[in-house]
Amino acid sequence: MNERTATTGSVVIERVIDAPVELVWQLWTQPAHFKKWYGPQGASVPVAEIDLRIGGKRMVCMEMQRPDGAMQMWTAGEHIEVDPPKKLVYSEGISDEKGNLLPPSAMGMPGDKPMVTEVTVELEDLDGRTKMVLTHAGVPAGSPGAAGWEQALDKLEAYVPSAREG
Repeated sequence: MNERTATTGSVVIERVIDAPVELVWQLWTQPAHFKKWYGPQGASVPVAEIDLRIGGKRMVCMEMQRPDGAMQMWTAGEHIEVDPPKKLVYSEGISDEKGNLLPPSAMGMPGDKPMVTEVTVELEDLDGRTKMVLTHAGVPAGSPGAAGWEQALDKLEAYVPSAREG
């Protein structure tokens, strides 16, 4: 992590996914797959741009339907470490649709939330299954963001059979 990134409070989630490590890597790094599972229940991802190289940019738009219409939340960041198919590290912050970072308060989040956080995904082959450890530094355990990750990873696991076919 660098000085622009949060250094306190992390959610750490470990799961064993019934899929080979190469497929789980693709779910994290290929936009067509990422859009199918990312975000909490009820969220869709109309935009996922992933330039998979160190320093490469990422931009994601998550959309939630509300009674008063759709609400979009954009995030942007860059890849810090890319070690296929074992480790992916990227920064992430709330942004506008052009990738300009915004303070978290722009999305109604608490002012003490860091402007930039860091996501680390570590994958380990377990004889055809994958041990995945997700660490999101700057998102405390027990927070709404942590609950969102749990829901997203539930969606990732549910998507695996479709990803195998395609």
